[in-house]
Amino acid sequence: MNAPDMSRDLVIRTAGGFSLRWPPRGFAVALACLLVAFAVSVLSIGGGDYPMSPGVVLRTLLGDGGTAETFIVHELRLPRVATALLVGAALGLGGALFQSLSRNPLGSPDILGFTQGAAAGVLTMIVLFGGGGLAVAAGSVGGGLLTGVVMIAITGRNGAHGTRLVLVGIGLAAILTGVNGYLITRAQITEAARAVLWLTGSLDGRDFGDSAPLLIAMAVLVPLVLAFGRQLRMLEMGDDAANALGVPIGRTRLILLAAAVLLVSFAAAAAGPVAFVALTAPQLARRLTRTTGPNLLPSLFMGAALMIAADFAGQRLFPGHQLPVGVVTGLLGGAYLVWLLATQRKSGRI
Repeated sequence: MNAPDMSRDLVIRTAGGFSLRWPPRGFAVALACLLVAFAVSVLSIGGGDYPMSPGVVLRTLLGDGGTAETFIVHELRLPRVATALLVGAALGLGGALFQSLSRNPLGSPDILGFTQGAAAGVLTMIVLFGGGGLAVAAGSVGGGLLTGVVMIAITGRNGAHGTRLVLVGIGLAAILTGVNGYLITRAQITEAARAVLWLTGSLDGRDFGDSAPLLIAMAVLVPLVLAFGRQLRMLEMGDDAANALGVPIGRTRLILLAAAVLLVSFAAAAAGPVAFVALTAPQLARRLTRTTGPNLLPSLFMGAALMIAADFAGQRLFPGHQLPVGVVTGLLGGAYLVWLLATQRKSGRI
């Protein structure tokens, strides 16, 4: 009997006629990240002032827990964990899209200005209108989309890639950072404290209402992005090659850029502008898969694993004191960015 050929891609065909193709190693990395995210989620739910073993957590999740365990798991801890997983997945997938479209490992929403644009929209709602809930989500999405419109207006519809996109994004990020600082100075003390906590990136007090808009957005955007996976791989080969293969370059890039902006904006609405997950998740996924291309599915699950692991670490590193998840990702992601810049310089790419 011949051994299965692990060099052949796995192909999943959907009822709508789409075919999704993944290299076996990429699928294995995605599955491993999913299992890590699940394991850390169980540990996170079981921690705290009322500790529970993983077995009790799993039984409670399946509906076989006691009254106290059911309340603590479903009402207090599961919403935070679910928000962390959704936000991390959205940032990982959005970061993979930005890096693929820009053809640059530094093509992250943190650097390109989209995170700052989403933050400007939320601060406008909090500071000027005192909004919350859906108003915050609307402000985040509106700010992110407006940033995308301005970027496309500056770079041109067919210029939203490469070094031009990164340089324009850095400029927009600097401008929007100043705008956000000004909005905070206009706020009352209570609104300013709320805005600063949100800008840090935090999962404290999150419930299912905070993550519901993101869940709906991902239910629509994830299948859409995966359906464009083949076109995205062709765009990475260059515009000339993609055009020769029949890819509508302008329309495809615009759709995928809009999807990436929406993913990042809805994630920011749910947990604030959590730093560096969108930068590191695609890079780590690519290093593990050792394959070219956007690595969409591994990046998605890598983002979820990084986010829940960072939140778990923030709650456990200093007993009696919890670090916001944005602080943890900022510390780790900043160190990774320095290392990435150093390696890029040694290779002569910057």
